[in-house]
Amino acid sequence: MTAADNPAFVLPDVLEPGLALVFCGTAAGTRSAREHAYYAHPGNMFWRTVHAVGLTPRLLAPSEYSSMPGFGIGLTDLSKFHFGNDNELPREAFDIDALRAKVLRFAPRVLAFTSKHAGRHALGRQATYGRQPTNIGDTMVFVLPSPSGQARRSWDVGLWQELADVVRAQPPGVDL
Repeated sequence: MTAADNPAFVLPDVLEPGLALVFCGTAAGTRSAREHAYYAHPGNMFWRTVHAVGLTPRLLAPSEYSSMPGFGIGLTDLSKFHFGNDNELPREAFDIDALRAKVLRFAPRVLAFTSKHAGRHALGRQATYGRQPTNIGDTMVFVLPSPSGQARRSWDVGLWQELADVVRAQPPGVDL
């Protein structure tokens, strides 16, 4: 999906069939909304981490987010029409049904929530970090510690590395 599919989105979905991995955040942060780029705040560890764990061959700038499908990776958020810190978002901002429909439609091998907050809202229950006991369709689900600079106390690059290892270990078309 592109911005042309729904220009009202704060950030467009970056989704297509056959992706190995889709990252799902809660909502775009204020800086990301202003710069029209995922994970744009310089204190956010997302881009450095996806490179450090080997999901991208080089460090990408936030403005290069639309190139992620070339690496087998997509991007979306639970809230497509709101932005800001998680604690500023109204509960009705999260469109869980739309996320599930996207996952079922595009069928990535893995869906990874980029915070426990996003995972908890999407799964409708408390979520622990790592692989979740349930899938969405055939898509494996992970919950990761937030790469936001505001969440440093829960940061653990090891869980991101675990995700990257799982993604690389499974060739396309193999059930996880």
